[in-house]
Amino acid sequence: MAIYLLTGDDESLLRTAVRELVTERLGGQDRSMMVDEFDGPDYLAQQVADAAHTPPFLTDRRIVVARAVGRFTVGDLEPIVQWLAHPLETTDLVLEGGGGAIPKSFVEAVKAAGGEVRSTSVATRGRDRITWVHTRAAAKGIELDDRAVTRLVDWLGEGSAALDGVLDTLAAAHVGRGRIRVEDVEPLLGDEGGVPPWDLTDAIDAGNTEKALQLLHRMVDGGGRHPLQVMALLHGHYSKMALLDGSEARDQDSAAAVLGMRSGYPAKKALEGSHRLGTDGLRRAFGLLATADLDLRGSTGLDEMTVAEVLVARLSRLAPSGRR
Repeated sequence: MAIYLLTGDDESLLRTAVRELVTERLGGQDRSMMVDEFDGPDYLAQQVADAAHTPPFLTDRRIVVARAVGRFTVGDLEPIVQWLAHPLETTDLVLEGGGGAIPKSFVEAVKAAGGEVRSTSVATRGRDRITWVHTRAAAKGIELDDRAVTRLVDWLGEGSAALDGVLDTLAAAHVGRGRIRVEDVEPLLGDEGGVPPWDLTDAIDAGNTEKALQLLHRMVDGGGRHPLQVMALLHGHYSKMALLDGSEARDQDSAAAVLGMRSGYPAKKALEGSHRLGTDGLRRAFGLLATADLDLRGSTGLDEMTVAEVLVARLSRLAPSGRR
């Protein structure tokens, strides 16, 4: 018997993780004989519980898969919770946590039954994403050199779902070969994915206009953010600096206290930005944001992307070392 609850925000990653887990549990045996899978908006938790209570036929165990259990309420999940209290030893239960938030009591019931909760979410930090790409490549039976991994991390940006498709193609095309190089990866890459907000704000703060504009396009085109969303995150970025302007904050801990943050590093960056721009620079930044807000809402004939480009370029030029 084994019980798994897989969680995560990306449906494609969840489905991939479930598929790989089921393949692992099958151990080469006939899927049609062992697996009962429940998917779609119409199945009931009671059906999952009934299948989990059913002994296997002509096999040593049964694998029951229930997808998108996040769509169920606490009450809906009660039949599965009852099974978890007295699980059948010949059943492996695989629960995919998509479809909505998983009730905390249900997660606790899974753990109390000896189940394992696995997150499929991918960390946003560069080093963690590098490790993740290496791990996924190893799972496909291939090895990437460091430059290829770095290129994939940069290409993916905030996204993650596209990685497995690229790795599958590489695995099929490079059977028995050594390390795969960036030259082998490049032809498979299409449009670049979105980037996290701090990449854009870091480029703006550094005064690197060219890079900031490139990242803006990746956020909008690859990341699916509307220019109004970009402006909102920029407003939040400068609002943190404004709160620290004239405050008693002198280091990252005191800055975090002023901003109500638990993490000191973002507070440190906000404090450095506040010192770099000063009161006059922050006043100009908010003037640019206010103008862009009106322009995005139709006060001029400029299209939304042009307004966002002008805003990002002007903000980056506020930095003392701005690159033109």
